[in-house]
Amino acid sequence: MKTVKELWDLLDEAHNMPFGAAQIALFEQVVPHADASGDRGLAFAARLKATQAYVYGGEPAKSFVTFSWCLSDYDRDPQPYHKKYQHTLLWYFKDMVVALTRFPEIPLSRTYAVLDDMERRYRERGASLQAVHKHRYLVATHVGDESAADQWYERWGTTPRDKLSDCAGCDPTDQVRYLSGRGRHEDAVALAESVLAGELDCSEQPQKILTALLPSYVATGRLETAAEAHRRAYRLMRSNLADLGQIGDHIFLCARSGNEHRGLEILQRHIDWLDRAPSPAEGMRFAAAGALLLRRLGALGHGDAAVRRQAHGELPAARLAEVLARHATEVAAKLDARNGTTAQSTRIAAVLGAEPFAEPFPLSPLARRRPATGTPQAPESGVAQPVLPADSPVPAIPAAAGPDELLDAAEALQRQERDTALADLMTEYDRRFGAADPGALARARRLMLAATERRAPEDVAGALAAVTEAERLFQQAGARGRAATAAGVAGVLRVFAGEVAAGLALIGADIAFQDDEGDLRERAAALARLATAQAAAGDGAAALAAQERADALAAELDDPRTVARYALRRADLLAALGRDDDAIAAAREGVAFYRTHGPRERAARAGMNLARLVGADEDAAEAAYGQVIALGATAAALDARLGRGRARLEQERYDAAVDDFVEAVALCAERGLDAAGASARVELAEAYQAAERYAEGAEVAEEALAMLDRLGDTDTADRARFLIAELYGELGAIDEAVDRFEDLARRYAEAGSPAMQSDVLKTAGIMLYKADRDGEAAVRFGAAADAAREAGNHMDELYALRRQLKSLYYDDDLEAGERTRLLAEQRHAELDPELAANPAYIREHGRLGIEGIRLLIDAERYAEAVSYGKDVPDRLRSVGGQTDAAEAAGLLGEALLRAGRPDEAEEHLRVAMRWKSAGTKGRKRMARLVVEALEALGRTEDAAELRTKEKLT
Repeated sequence: MKTVKELWDLLDEAHNMPFGAAQIALFEQVVPHADASGDRGLAFAARLKATQAYVYGGEPAKSFVTFSWCLSDYDRDPQPYHKKYQHTLLWYFKDMVVALTRFPEIPLSRTYAVLDDMERRYRERGASLQAVHKHRYLVATHVGDESAADQWYERWGTTPRDKLSDCAGCDPTDQVRYLSGRGRHEDAVALAESVLAGELDCSEQPQKILTALLPSYVATGRLETAAEAHRRAYRLMRSNLADLGQIGDHIFLCARSGNEHRGLEILQRHIDWLDRAPSPAEGMRFAAAGALLLRRLGALGHGDAAVRRQAHGELPAARLAEVLARHATEVAAKLDARNGTTAQSTRIAAVLGAEPFAEPFPLSPLARRRPATGTPQAPESGVAQPVLPADSPVPAIPAAAGPDELLDAAEALQRQERDTALADLMTEYDRRFGAADPGALARARRLMLAATERRAPEDVAGALAAVTEAERLFQQAGARGRAATAAGVAGVLRVFAGEVAAGLALIGADIAFQDDEGDLRERAAALARLATAQAAAGDGAAALAAQERADALAAELDDPRTVARYALRRADLLAALGRDDDAIAAAREGVAFYRTHGPRERAARAGMNLARLVGADEDAAEAAYGQVIALGATAAALDARLGRGRARLEQERYDAAVDDFVEAVALCAERGLDAAGASARVELAEAYQAAERYAEGAEVAEEALAMLDRLGDTDTADRARFLIAELYGELGAIDEAVDRFEDLARRYAEAGSPAMQSDVLKTAGIMLYKADRDGEAAVRFGAAADAAREAGNHMDELYALRRQLKSLYYDDDLEAGERTRLLAEQRHAELDPELAANPAYIREHGRLGIEGIRLLIDAERYAEAVSYGKDVPDRLRSVGGQTDAAEAAGLLGEALLRAGRPDEAEEHLRVAMRWKSAGTKGRKRMARLVVEALEALGRTEDAAELRTKEKLT
């Protein structure tokens, strides 16, 4: 048996838990023990707090019992503890009224009786009837009495608010619903704007007001705002069973806005909640929206899509649509029978018969902003669209053509770099002649073409075997020039295989032969092969010299394609030697040719090479990537999207970057690239974060995390986890963000990565500090310091200790702050002298001094503050920290003043005052301290003059 104190502690623990099944279970554990304890106050408090848990945890029917018990206990035998909870008891009348209307088996007269009782008690207490009028309006709306609803709405809006009125978010939410229902959509949006711009600390907001605004946003053409509201609100309510009906509103939006598949995802995620709906009315609302969505899928030809219900198995969408429609219709009929109206049936019929919006709009943050690949696209601004010939199919080859004719055509295609057509022709060649023996020369030519196809580093051995055999056959056929070329190619492959000396010898023999007997093209090609081999061997200067000789010969040819191809090779060699400007010029030369003459894939590869070379210049990189993207569906399109997205992030063109990453994700999906798609989603989420589109970023990052966990990519998954936590923080979900950070910190600790653990905890501390949760921030900073020490990161440890000290100061825990100050000073003293002399460590020590002086002043230990802080300003000035030095001077001056040394204080305070901008609070504070010092010194005229100059009151 637990003690009464333990039960109170357990009750507090339950009260502080998130709403939901776990909280309810704990309350249900406490209540019988509270009764057994004999402590009537505990029993009352347990049931009253459980009432809230039931209402907001999705089991409002249970709240009727606990609330009635509390009300009866309150009326039967008033006790001192009742007075403590009187406000809460009166507050919960509102929840009871709303909940009663949602159960058709409860007579409507019971709801009106509770409303009347609520009004009586509010009057007796002298409270405003504003909340009573509101709930009479809600009941009138529920039964469909619009005239009464209008009257009560007017009285609600004109009656003064008080402490029993709903919060600054919930009252406007119901007002928005009223205005929207009356077609006053602009008024609804205007009303909500000021609410959303302020601080909402209610657990039901802003998700409920955002959901209520969806019809008005759409009706007024604010489609992007509607999409943002949907994403933000749904993310906040998707884990709360109590919000099932409003989740239905989001499904309804998906069904009408052309986002049927997103709606199906949401429906599938929550369909099992219908079996445990918070109330029949909430289930009705969800089921009706779900039925509309599934009917839309049927209309689009997806009526056979399977939807799984845990207790019912799989049903085709079309069949489930009718099941849900029947469920919603039957509940509406029961509510109407209870109410004596047809309002609920009329509303459900309207939902089931709703038509799609005239203008579809995307709700998913992954939805493309441009047409899908393969559809015509408008030219992108600032990007010249190339006019390239298509990579035409294989030229028609007469059926009677022999192997030589096909090989001649193939070699021509190879020179034209038409890779696709060449591969198709080789397939045709092998079909016709693969089983025959066309002679040594034809076999050798086919082997050379095969070797070209297999020259990738992973198949060097296969390519070398083919070329070696080709050389033998060429020699056998008496084709000495082709044999020399084959030997040169074999030399390059041997260098690739690590046989550098043997390979270069073969290439040298090839060059000698071509110089004596080859034509201009073969001489240039032999030198180009030498350049390739020398680059592979690591001799960049020699490779460039050979390539430049090849370029000079190619310039004499009437073949701009060869010149362009060699220019791209030269660009790579120049870049490897650090000659970036020359490399870029060479790359531009090659790109210019390929963008005009193609083929498209070669133009794309050349463009990507240029983009990488100019990468340090974001504008030039963006333009180069844009040119590749303008080529259309090439193999490089994905990398170009990612590259341009990154360049646009560097340019701070965040929304434009989002568009590129969205397209990259879509391309990954089309190509079945799961790993690349997951990584692209992380980059997209980061772009959304940079664009301050936090709800979209959170949704994308969560999807990426699920994929990364499935793929086992731990590092990128942890990057996504960190990002999600940051995004939750930006959205104001601080508790959820901190939970995510701490989960990630545990992961790093378990993985033996204390440095990463420290970074994560430090970020959590900063977030909590900014939220004015200083005590919690101090805990995280302390843990971050411990992890940094374990990692051997001295600077991170010292930074975390200083932030812990600052947090403890603002948490008014001066004793703990002093312990942290002393520990931080000890850590500074333990530093290696060379490290301690580093300017970064001097600055960090000085900043610790600032916090230490402040703490000692607050503890009224003025003499210690002076002694401790006397060197801090000079320490900071020595490393150029003039602003920090001024702050330290101001604190030191204040300590001197409080220590009874106003003459010394004045000098420091004036230094600090000069660094503060005129008219600011900081300057006025310093000025007041200077005035105080002057008056203490008897210099009243100087004090008066300064007071006038600084406009001090």
